[in-house]
Amino acid sequence: MQSINPYTGRLVASCKNYSEEKTNEIIDLVDAEFQQWKKAPFLKRKELMLRLKKQLLGQKETLASLMVAEMGKVKREALGEIEKCALVCDYYAENAESFLKNETIKTEASESYISFQPLGTVLAVMPWNFPFWQVFRFLAPALMAGNTGLLKHASNVAGCALAIEKLVTDAGFPENVFRTLLISGSEVKTVIENPKVKAVTLTGSMPAGKSVAAIAGSALKKSVLELGGSDPYIICEDADIAGAARLCVTSRLINAGQSCIGAKRFIVMETVYESFRNEFVFRMEAATYGDPNDPNTTIGPLARPDLRDELHQQVTKSVELGAKILCGGFIPEGKAPFYPPTVLENVKPGMPAYHEELFGPVAVLFCVKTMDEALQIANDTVFGLGASIFTSDIESGKMLAEKGLEAGCVFINDFVKSDPRLPFGGIKESGYGRELSLFGIREFVNIKTVVVR
Repeated sequence: MQSINPYTGRLVASCKNYSEEKTNEIIDLVDAEFQQWKKAPFLKRKELMLRLKKQLLGQKETLASLMVAEMGKVKREALGEIEKCALVCDYYAENAESFLKNETIKTEASESYISFQPLGTVLAVMPWNFPFWQVFRFLAPALMAGNTGLLKHASNVAGCALAIEKLVTDAGFPENVFRTLLISGSEVKTVIENPKVKAVTLTGSMPAGKSVAAIAGSALKKSVLELGGSDPYIICEDADIAGAARLCVTSRLINAGQSCIGAKRFIVMETVYESFRNEFVFRMEAATYGDPNDPNTTIGPLARPDLRDELHQQVTKSVELGAKILCGGFIPEGKAPFYPPTVLENVKPGMPAYHEELFGPVAVLFCVKTMDEALQIANDTVFGLGASIFTSDIESGKMLAEKGLEAGCVFINDFVKSDPRLPFGGIKESGYGRELSLFGIREFVNIKTVVVR
């Protein structure tokens, strides 16, 4: 298991995969710890979670540098990611007890109520693109609910995985409340099927999600999936075009475009198409790619060369089928897997750029005449994670958000982002279940009915 710096090509770290015996030993230890941890009062859990928040903020420079080295994230964004992890720790430290307090239900019985109790050990299978945030948005609610956790992280960010385990322990949590498993993807099935593992959550690709869902379903275990996305952004004719273009480019280039909720498809009304296209392409071309530690760099390299090559193949095939490149669309010289900000138009059904998720800094523009046409294109996808609408008519935007767009979340006059206070997740082949907010912490608890005569 190796971590290769995508910018320098140098080996960052090399870790030996855990043996089956060690993996099973860790699972046994984490399960045994659950029997004690579930009894910990909320006040104790809160104290430790706030210590974890402090650990994150105190070490954010070091942790951010680790992300930069392992997967190429721009340093500025890496620092923001650690700060967001601290925010989710604080949020659940302050709110978990109220989210999970008993709820009284009036019935004919003398007393009836709902109690929320932890399930046990939960396995998290996490991706490399946000190597701390993806984990912490699971870790914070899971531990505050009284569960214990196992982490199977992406193999190219093993250093981040071990750093998270150490952060939890250094904050004062019991040693086996949260452990990392350095195992291959092929070994996940055995872990899910272990009777001491009670549930699984996965953030990752659609094929990986389907595989995990099938395994968990066969074992009758709860699962939550957050998978890919091809988020549509509708630009109405009454939108602030300059402001919309600025936010759209920001969303498309976050994390070098390697984000499931990054803006990917821009559906623009015909009357403002030319002005939006000009502003959008100008801003995309103005972005700079280079050393992720340089504060002037807009986007770093993609995490691996094979990911860059796959993205370029999607662009090349779409162009062969008639798409037009407005900027970018080439592989730069040099060994680092950079891909320039790229904009395509004249994209039609049958092209990779129409149907597939573009996991990199590639945007697709559509020109439409009516809102019905805009919604048809927006919803003509297997994905349903996020969407945005830019309009000055807020009431119309809200109606489109609620009734028109098929997505787990819709933002009006802003780009899609996750927030600890709001539920996050998708529909269709973007997955099921919700993370964050009250809904997220209740995914991995036993919603228990208690009735007293």
